[in-house]
Amino acid sequence: MDTTFIILTFASVLAESAPLVFAVIGETLSEKSGVTNLSLDGTILLSAMVGFAVAFTTDNLYLAFFAAMIVGALVASIVAFSSIILKLDQIAVGFILTLLCGDLSTFFGNPYVRKPGPAVPHLAIPGLVEIPVLGKIFFDQNVVVYLSVLLIFAAWWWMYKTQPGLKLQGIGERPAAAFARGANVNAQRFLYTLIGGALVGFGGATYSLFVKLGWSYHHTFGIGWIALAIVIFGGWHPIRGAIGAYIFGGLQSVSSFAQSAFANVPTQVFQTAPFALMILALLFVSNEALDRFFSGSPWSRRVWQSLRGTPPGALGTTFEQE
Repeated sequence: MDTTFIILTFASVLAESAPLVFAVIGETLSEKSGVTNLSLDGTILLSAMVGFAVAFTTDNLYLAFFAAMIVGALVASIVAFSSIILKLDQIAVGFILTLLCGDLSTFFGNPYVRKPGPAVPHLAIPGLVEIPVLGKIFFDQNVVVYLSVLLIFAAWWWMYKTQPGLKLQGIGERPAAAFARGANVNAQRFLYTLIGGALVGFGGATYSLFVKLGWSYHHTFGIGWIALAIVIFGGWHPIRGAIGAYIFGGLQSVSSFAQSAFANVPTQVFQTAPFALMILALLFVSNEALDRFFSGSPWSRRVWQSLRGTPPGALGTTFEQE
């Protein structure tokens, strides 16, 4: 197989997975604090519409991404307020918001359907792009792709190498103990849910302004549900979650190649195959039989748990600060 073709394929996977990376990292931060934001699919859809609409109207990409982040943060604030202040069920609120945001994107996005608009420009990094193989994959992209890669390592460093990041893990695992050590559990949960929502909104704008240019009904094709699945698949770890996003991007690329190779097979099969395979991978990771199989020895149990990951101990629960 041609080396150039392989390099371009990896570069394409890195680029097209960028929206998913932003959504996965954003939801990971939210869930690490103990709040499940199930509105991801609707948030991505609505922020993709708003981002494109603002870019189309103002011809300003910075303003478009900012508006999309505001939309993501606003939707997340409803989830946070409902669950933290009103003590409502996070799953129910998130699911209702998903449906609402989807309908709002259809209603308000109607004037922008199939309209040509601006796109994130290509920006190769001089010097680094000349590095053999890696240069074309990592440094011949645009600012959004570079930010998605930097976000992975920034999130990892923040969560595991800083004091505030360790507090974040504490309020998601044992909020009572974190509160006893002086952490304002509910305020931090609110903050991280908003930050996570803003990142999800950024991912939505990335989708309509870079990956799939323009706007149309159901434009993001259920990518938010995949992001939620990848957070679990990645064990609530930013790097493993990003790897899951790139695996899904790779599956989409493979399905595109397979579609051209097997022209007689309906296109719907290849379009939905990555979603089905990702669900199977999630079921594999969550299988209790595998838990029992790998619990035979302390070594295998540690390896399996490190690969699988465990949800934050207080995920989805409310906390009463006295």
